[in-house]
Amino acid sequence: MEPVVDQTIYSNRYQVTHLIARGGMAMVYRAHDLLLNRFVALKILYPELSVDRTFVERFRREAQAAANLSHPNIVPIFDWGEENGTYFIVMELIEGTSLAELLRASRTLSPSKSAQVCAQVASALGYAHRQGVVHRDVKPGNILLTPDQQVKVTDFGIAQAMSTEDNLTMAGSVMGTATYFSPEQAEGALVDGRSDVYSLGVVLYELLAGRPPFMGESPVAVASKHVREVAPLPSQFNPALPTDLEAVTMHALQKNPADRYQTADEFRSDLLRFVDGQPVSVAGRNAFMTDDATRAVAAVTAATVVGERTQAVPIMSGPRTDIRKKKNRRPLIAGILAAIVLLAGVGVYFAVTQKTTTNMPNVVGLSLTDASNALRQDGLVPGNVKFTVSSTVAAGDVISSDPKGGDKVTKGQSVSLVVSQGSSSTPVTVPTLIGLSLTDAEATLTGLKLAFTTEFTSVSTGSATPNSVMDQYPPSGTKAQTGDVVTLTVLSPGSYFPLPNVAGSTVVGAATTLGNAGLQVSSTQGSACSNTIAKGNVVTTTPAAGQPVKANESIQLNVSTGVCMVNVPNVSSATKATATSTLESAGFVPSFVNSTSSQCATLSDSVLSQSPAQFTQAPYGSTVTLQYCPVNTTTTTTSSTTTTL
Repeated sequence: MEPVVDQTIYSNRYQVTHLIARGGMAMVYRAHDLLLNRFVALKILYPELSVDRTFVERFRREAQAAANLSHPNIVPIFDWGEENGTYFIVMELIEGTSLAELLRASRTLSPSKSAQVCAQVASALGYAHRQGVVHRDVKPGNILLTPDQQVKVTDFGIAQAMSTEDNLTMAGSVMGTATYFSPEQAEGALVDGRSDVYSLGVVLYELLAGRPPFMGESPVAVASKHVREVAPLPSQFNPALPTDLEAVTMHALQKNPADRYQTADEFRSDLLRFVDGQPVSVAGRNAFMTDDATRAVAAVTAATVVGERTQAVPIMSGPRTDIRKKKNRRPLIAGILAAIVLLAGVGVYFAVTQKTTTNMPNVVGLSLTDASNALRQDGLVPGNVKFTVSSTVAAGDVISSDPKGGDKVTKGQSVSLVVSQGSSSTPVTVPTLIGLSLTDAEATLTGLKLAFTTEFTSVSTGSATPNSVMDQYPPSGTKAQTGDVVTLTVLSPGSYFPLPNVAGSTVVGAATTLGNAGLQVSSTQGSACSNTIAKGNVVTTTPAAGQPVKANESIQLNVSTGVCMVNVPNVSSATKATATSTLESAGFVPSFVNSTSSQCATLSDSVLSQSPAQFTQAPYGSTVTLQYCPVNTTTTTTSSTTTTL
């Protein structure tokens, strides 16, 4: 959690203290409930969405849907409100981590642990379904784990009562997270609890295999695979996976809702049977291991997971015919209006773009380097690169481009390339890319024949700076195949990020570090003494390290003038041990000189005088010379004389 500077108080009660997370529609903060003296989670809708009544309505429904659900595995809602046009929800603060964070850290869980976690989620979903509520966005980011391993399901942001038929998303799109869509959800059909069963099956698959069943270059591509393709068996990625748990997982992932577990409670029962070592109800079923499934698996090429962001995705039109869709005339009306607007704008378009359009060069057959150079010469930008197996095109040569050769393109437009990796793919380990510049990261991936795509975010984490990789997916160490796509997360231009710490660097080194972060070095230079940093090197900056800055800001360097002057403490009459401790604590080096003064006859283990004198100033780390009377070891013996008379 990150402390916040502006500790706003909402409804005269909830004081924001720390940022916990940024979601698809809102920011989640840790807040102090001043009335009940407890900490809560405060979910605040983004200001730009607060003016959109559709988003506000969806946000309000989250509060209504979840506030009526009382279950040990569901995060309770305490309050809901609005403050100066900003809408918020108050929830129980869960001290723990999300399943998404756990996956990023360790990639997989043990089969037994995975089954236990998903059984608790299924318990929460089963209860919600019995109350008439479908979650519709089950994913690792919405599953929280407390320190005592209790599971809490949160974020009913797009939950919808089973009895309602209204839809808050735009016509022709569906709201959710593409990686965890059910096929019927991707097709825009009405959903019931079996859709949540499918999504939880995807979560279980990812826990066991270290990756979701379907991956693609865009939300649309992933949603399409949920509708049209059969998931590869998770044992392909985790050979040690127990057969029974694989059967449970694949049964939950059946395309037709009628072929899945019919309730979340059924799903939970089989998970608990597995945990207890009992036979599961779907043991021995091999419907998911048919020839068709094998062929579909062979056709799947791993690409990038499209994150966990809840978003609107175009409805898929797929081969499934078991679900009837409602007739919706809004797309027809919208299409007619769009056509009118398009015709009216054609003349303007050609007038504006005539001088900025060109023909897309034909780069098919060129090497990746030559193709990139050809695009740049025509004012185009080489974009995402995807490698794929080809028995007809030499490794390293371009198979196709998007847009295609001869198409009309605009100067500055990004062009995606598909490049041959030869006749077969080979295993490769995803390297560590976080912290590298975007250019170096792309070069590293290209060298390994891994494709890449770039996502931008306005939220900086850690020491991330513009043009450097903040995050990657899959994470480093993941086993992949050449041609797989790695998503690089980079800070958006114009975003705030923490000022790098350049203390101890030379002025040139500090200027280089700041320049690489897109910052300027001020011509005005400050100074400060330092007891730890060499003279001439940077002590501090203005603003201070860690403060939020934006690209092109001017940063002042404060350079060391050498060690600081320190007050010399008074150690006269002190013992050697006391004088040593006092001077060293103040940053001085004591030097003792045994004195021959007559005073030492009556003094033992005592400092007579010091240089420099007490209460004057001397450089930190300098020597203080002490005239010292050593310990007196002389013993006087009185003779005894005996006289005999």
